[in-house]
Order: sequence, then C-alpha cells, then structure tokens
Amino acid sequence: MSSLCFLSAGQVSENIAAAMTRYPQIFTYITCFIRYALVVLALFVVVSCGISLLRGKHDKELWGYISMPDGTRQAIEHWENVIGRSKRSDIVLNFPSVSRSHAVLMRDSNGAWSVTDLRSKTGTQVNRKAITGTSPVKSGDLISAGGVQMVLLPAPAKEQEEVRRHRIRPGFWVNPALILFWLTEFQIFACIQLMIAKYDSFTWAIPGVFLALIVVMWVWYLVFRALRRRGFEIDTLAFFLSTLGLIVTVSSHPSGLMKQFCAMLIGLLVFISLGWYLRDLERVKKLRWPAAIATIVLLAVTLVFGKTLYGAKNWINIGGLSLQLSELAKVTFILAGAATLERLFARRNMALFIVLAGMCVIVLALQGDYGTALIFFVTFLVIAFLRSGDLASVSFIAAAAVFGGFLVIRAKPYIANRFAAWRHVWEYSSGLGYQQTRTMAAAASGGLFGLGAGEGWLKNIGAASTDLVFGILCEEMGLLLALMAVSAVLILAVFTFKSASAARSSYYVIAACAAACLMVFQMSLNVFGSVDILPLTGVTFPFVSTGGSSMVACWALLAFFKAADTRQNASFAIRLERKRKGGDAA
Repeated sequence: MSSLCFLSAGQVSENIAAAMTRYPQIFTYITCFIRYALVVLALFVVVSCGISLLRGKHDKELWGYISMPDGTRQAIEHWENVIGRSKRSDIVLNFPSVSRSHAVLMRDSNGAWSVTDLRSKTGTQVNRKAITGTSPVKSGDLISAGGVQMVLLPAPAKEQEEVRRHRIRPGFWVNPALILFWLTEFQIFACIQLMIAKYDSFTWAIPGVFLALIVVMWVWYLVFRALRRRGFEIDTLAFFLSTLGLIVTVSSHPSGLMKQFCAMLIGLLVFISLGWYLRDLERVKKLRWPAAIATIVLLAVTLVFGKTLYGAKNWINIGGLSLQLSELAKVTFILAGAATLERLFARRNMALFIVLAGMCVIVLALQGDYGTALIFFVTFLVIAFLRSGDLASVSFIAAAAVFGGFLVIRAKPYIANRFAAWRHVWEYSSGLGYQQTRTMAAAASGGLFGLGAGEGWLKNIGAASTDLVFGILCEEMGLLLALMAVSAVLILAVFTFKSASAARSSYYVIAACAAACLMVFQMSLNVFGSVDILPLTGVTFPFVSTGGSSMVACWALLAFFKAADTRQNASFAIRLERKRKGGDAA
C-alpha cells in the first residue's frame, strides 16, 4: 500500500484498467457488492440517527419556581415565560384583573431575571413599585400582575440535580461512535466505487478528499466528546448528506471536488462560530439590526454587480470565485427575523420584519431568481406565524402573494411557459420538458440500488448536479438511498419541531423552526420539481447539490438546530450545566 502512494495518477489509472481487463468478473462482484452495501450502511446511519433523535420525550429543564397566591409553586421550565390569564400562558393566573398576556418573566444567559409588562391594562409591579417596560428581579422579589402577587423562588440544588439525573442523555438509545463507524464504512465503499468508475480519469484528489473527510469527522467527534458533548446525530446526518454531495461532485465534475470539500470545511467553521455566538442570548439580540442590514446588502450587491446564469442574476465574482450571496442571506434573514418573547408583542417589530421580507422578495424577483424568492417568502410566513400566532393575517398575506405570483407569471413569458409545461413535460421532451424527462428516465434506470456511483449519464445534462441532483442520486445510488437523503432532512426537521416545546427561548424556537422549514421546502422544490410533480424552480438540495455557497449556508443553518437542542450535554451551542451560588445552573 505504501508503494501505491508513489505512483502517479496516470499509473494508478493504467493499473486499475489492466486489473479490470484481467479480472472482469471480480470487479463485477465488487461493484455489485458495494452498490448493496452502500444502501444498507446508509440505512443504518439514517435510521439510527432517527431513533436517537425522535425516540422518547424531550425533558424540560428547571430554572426556578413561582410561588402562587394560593401557596402552591409552579415550576419555571423556560428562559422566557408569559404571565397571563390565557390558558396558553406559561404561568396562568385565572383572575379577571389579569390580561390574557400580561407580562413576560425572562432569564438571560448569566442567570439574571427580569420582568416586562406587555402593555397590560392593570399594570405590573415589582416589590410594590409599578414598572414601565422591563425591570430586573431576583430571587425572593414580589411580582404583582393585575394585583395578583407572586414570589420568584430559586430551584434548590437537590431538585435541579434530580431533574438532571432523570433526563435522557443523547447516545442512550444508539452509540454515536457506532453510527460514525457505519458512516465511515459508507465513505470508504463510496470512494472505492468512484475510483473504479473514474479509473480513466483517476486523480489522487478522490481518495485524498474522502480520507480527509473521515479524519475531520472523527476529530470532530473526539474533540467534542472530550468536551463532554454527547449529541452528534445532527452533525452525523449533515456529514452523511455532505458525503453524498462529494459523491455527486466526483461523478459530475471531479475538478470541483477540492472546492466542494473546502466549502464544507468553511461551513464547519461557520457552524462552530455561529453556534458559539448563539450561546449568549443577549449578544444575539444585538445582532438583529446588523443581520437585517446584511441581508439587504447581500441581495443588493448581487442585483447591481451580479451576472446572469440560467435566466437569473444570482451569481457574483469575488476574487475569481463565483458566489451566490442569496444563500448566505438566508442565514442572516433568519437571524433578523427571530425574536425573543417580549419582542413578539411589539407590533412595530413585526412591521419592520414585514418590510425586510418584502424588500428581499422584491430584490430577488428583480434578479429573476423566483425559486429563492419563493423560499424567502415561505420562510417569512413561518416566522410571521410563530411571531404573531395570527393564522388569519398570515393566510391573507399568502393569498395576496399568490395573486402577485399570477401577475408575475403573466408579465414574464418564460415563467408562464414553464408553468405551461408543468405536468405535461413529456409533450415538450425536446424543449421545456427536456430536463425533467431525462431526470425521470435516469431515475427509473437506476432502480432500487442504482447503477453505481459515477456510472450514470444524467450528469451530462445542464444543471444536473444542482437542480436535478435527486435524479443523479436515484440513477447512480438507487431510489432507496435517494429516499434516505430525503429522510435525513425530514428527521432533522421533525426533531426540531419536537424539541421546540423544551427550548429555552422563543428566539431559538423561531430560528430553528424557520431553518427547518426552509430546508424542507427547498428540498421539496428540488425533488418534486425534477420529477415534474412541481414546476422546476432551479433550487438546490441541501448539502447534496454542488455549490460552495449552498454548502456553507446549510452548515450555518444547522447552528440554529443546535441552539434549540436542550438535551443534556447534547449541543456545543449550549453551555454545560454547572452549579452556581443559590443553586442556579447555567
């Protein structure tokens, strides 16, 4: 093996070709075995992560108590708690003098408490002094909402320890190291398959990148395991999808393999940096305005200086690199749109976000990037509903947008033509339906287990590795593995929605749910558009489609998932619990 490393790529190519000529039957058995093994290993990885993430309930944390007027205590299980008469309030006070949403009791990252009056009719007091806006409170202080008096009490250290001891830790159901081992086997077999398929154009970058990916993955695990972290399912699914992206890159244009791998490494750094930044809620709240400005700047720069590709002006060249800044704008848009609980009741705040969303959609429409504009709009609807809870208003906005969409279709003939071909692509197989018909034919030829990585022909169609990547997966890796890629994204989303009830702050809930909906909707447009269930919109499959900007953005969005994951010692985006004076825990 050591002597093999001194061979040139051409010599390795010649040796593989000679071996295939001399032992064709053996290579047939090897490739056949790998095709089936890849599906089985992918099944182990995705199902194991799904079991670990979705099985069982999400245990809530204990941050203190509120002593009620009747002498009972109510546990405080979040950093943000609505006090009010509504049954949906966290602290319910069923008294006529209390407003439905009267006040918000909040805790910051350092353990300090505050109470904010929500423009209630009867007012809020702290230690019998009326407050306007926000007032700090500490353990033992008297809080009065509409004349109903409560006392903020700390949680005894023994009770906090008891709660921690009974919470299920990640890795309880499935060993994360075992899942990572299966993923490593998947990567090794995929690399071997690609080396055989690409023997005539072999390059050392193929085994080099896959070896580097395995090293990065295990270093990632060992470092965070040494830091007492236990939750690796989200990261593992992302590594699995990124591996599929590297396979697609090798199959479609091997020269871009190093660039795609470097984009993944940059995405990892962004993932760590953003996750670390999200640990401090007070710091994050200060980022809203800069994030909103960054969103507009990223889109406006592309509108002014971008170049048109495939009918959309969504690419910009910076230092010889082609970047799609709208991908990065998705991250800053969510950062700007999410809000803490006391901000959700400020109408001015919501109005400003509506303005921001409208500007983003208009700029994207001017660029001709209607697929991304649709993704931004759906993300806006999710954030708007989570911020307001007003389904009627959100439905009205959606209806108005549908009407505007019809006007755009009438004003843009090429979009109207695309809709005209929708569900009738076989009638336009040489024109408007060229991409979808080829995708469906290639997907059908792959069957359940695929032709083998690198063995397909769909990669030769324009935009196959981005807009039609689901077809490449079906053709080369098989329908079963392609569906596992879809399942991986869905598992991440379902876990995020399920964990929302235990999240510490509404900011983390809104950001994570918005990121999850964005990923699922974008994946749906890619998958259903490529097989003519939906119109082809030209958007990417998260992590899998080639493109450095998309890869970096997807890893960045995962930081929101991590920030909402409050399982004990699961996430590096949440500080480890440690005892503080007075029995509080960080």
